[in-house]
Amino acid sequence: MANAAIKTVAIVVKPSHAEARQTAAELSEWLEARGITLSGSPYAEGDQTETASDRFDADLIIVLGGDGTMISTARLIGDRQLLVLGINYGSLGYLTEFRIEEMFPALESILAGEYEVDSRVMLRAGHFRNDDLLAAGRVLNDVVINKAALARIIEVEAALDGQFVNSFRADGLIVSTPTGSTAYNLSAGGPIIYPSMNAVVVTPICPFTLTNRPIVIPDSAEIELKLVNENEGVVLTLDGQIGYPMKAGDRVIIRKSSTTFNIVQPTNRNYFDVLRNKLQWGR
Repeated sequence: MANAAIKTVAIVVKPSHAEARQTAAELSEWLEARGITLSGSPYAEGDQTETASDRFDADLIIVLGGDGTMISTARLIGDRQLLVLGINYGSLGYLTEFRIEEMFPALESILAGEYEVDSRVMLRAGHFRNDDLLAAGRVLNDVVINKAALARIIEVEAALDGQFVNSFRADGLIVSTPTGSTAYNLSAGGPIIYPSMNAVVVTPICPFTLTNRPIVIPDSAEIELKLVNENEGVVLTLDGQIGYPMKAGDRVIIRKSSTTFNIVQPTNRNYFDVLRNKLQWGR
């Protein structure tokens, strides 16, 4: 099936990044010269002056920044199935598939309909106290229950589709998508999961019992986490960018999101090239 034509573009820039803002200005002129409509002015990550729905009425979002800006964009676009092109100003990122010098040639190919799309699984998490929903959000990387630096070890009960799995005593617990498997999950000893796998990994952070190891489960399962012990300083974080304080008895329910994060990627890019570069394999 032919790729959809790109007629409208939105731009997201990394905040306080002068080069990204300069690139956004040049990009706006380049798009206008080719008859492409720009959806508003370039949007700075963290700018609360307009809602995401106002800004992202576009066929393609171009993100000028790093992986952190891509993760913020995943949260901002809501339920929309939009194409996202990530431009990195340094080395290749896990999510920013194009270097800055590749941007205009890549856009020429995209406007000609010559591109591939990597659809990444996202998760939706709800934070409940008793039966009250306190907060909810979508994540591209991970949902984490974590203790503060000086807090005691915490206990989190985990259930999968209503079946009790384990009561983890640890510094925290990570529920990661394949995309997030190379982030906090990896530093906590979890496995790297290939991006297209229909899986989620549950990884304890510094578990009290060393036999409590990461568990890979189907992404179709509902995961329920319950904070057992009263402990000051326990926080639920979504993609490491938004945090909510937790109390004993609070529950977090995690499900696969119906929305995917659709990354435009080069036709010749090898995922393992990125892994070798970022993790310095063989060096």
